[in-house]
Amino acid sequence: MGRRTIQNSPEAAALADVLGLPVAGVAGKSRMDPDLGDLLSAGTHQFAIVHPRSAGVGAVAEAAAAAKAAAKNVGRRAIPLVVVPFMSEAARRACEDVGVSWFDLSGNARIVATGLRVFIDGRPNQFLRLGRPASLFAPKSARVVRWLLMNPGKAATQREISRATNMTEGFVSRIAARLEQEAYVVREVSGALRFKDPDLVLDAWRQEYQFAKHDLVAGHIAARSGDALTRFLGTQLTEQGIPYAATGLAAAWQFDRFAAFRIATFFLKERLSPARKDKLGFREEARGANVWLVVPNDEGVFLEAAEQDGIVCVHPLQAYLDLKAHPERAVEAAAHLRSDKLNWKQHG
Repeated sequence: MGRRTIQNSPEAAALADVLGLPVAGVAGKSRMDPDLGDLLSAGTHQFAIVHPRSAGVGAVAEAAAAAKAAAKNVGRRAIPLVVVPFMSEAARRACEDVGVSWFDLSGNARIVATGLRVFIDGRPNQFLRLGRPASLFAPKSARVVRWLLMNPGKAATQREISRATNMTEGFVSRIAARLEQEAYVVREVSGALRFKDPDLVLDAWRQEYQFAKHDLVAGHIAARSGDALTRFLGTQLTEQGIPYAATGLAAAWQFDRFAAFRIATFFLKERLSPARKDKLGFREEARGANVWLVVPNDEGVFLEAAEQDGIVCVHPLQAYLDLKAHPERAVEAAAHLRSDKLNWKQHG
């Protein structure tokens, strides 16, 4: 088999567009081994391009490493480049973390090399699929991701994951296959799975996570501080036999007292009746709310919830995700929580 020309390919046209060149100004060829990438030349620059198996963060990170190796194989002046139909924010960070440039067929790019600086952003995804795309981080699917992230150093079989998450083995098998396809996991000889890079997975999940998809009722309870409010709610809900788990700023405070807060957020299994709201002194109103009572779109949020200083809190992983939608010092609290509780490199 010989080499096929890719001069008129979509990636050549897209590269010409982001570089401001006519399509004829980009010449290229594809090497027989797909792991070595395609070679494109534009002006005085040569690019070693690798196409990920998908646009998922894990696959893009894998492709970035392959592009770096391919460029080294071509020569020291070759520029490693990853190309996908549309590059997500988390996938962009995965490339930038290892110093690999990228562009997408939707017209966005970040190409940095000697004598070359190209930054294009804001062009919409031209490859959106019709209908609701399947996601590894949909509420039910995320139970598998959640459990693996909560046990990052453990290689687990699909049966173990099924039992731990209360999901069928068939469902777990389908999610495991997707995780492999997206290059998030490695499968050991025994068949057990483990994440290659938990941080990449968490970045991808946080990008997709939407706290607004839960059923939230905002209201007000008189209290002198967020901490006092949290303790009052925890005590009252326990006395009334209502299962709960604090999340967001309230949970972050319970973990290490990092950031004082006003809004206390609690996950509940179901909405409170008017009588129970009255007993709490809860007045439903969005303006000036200091309490968020939330019925989750999946009970997976309660996985590994545990008592922290007398208050049942979600796992730090869930609190970190939920802080994305919180006000006040949520950004700082999330960064601190991730560094202190979800730093897998530090804690092994």
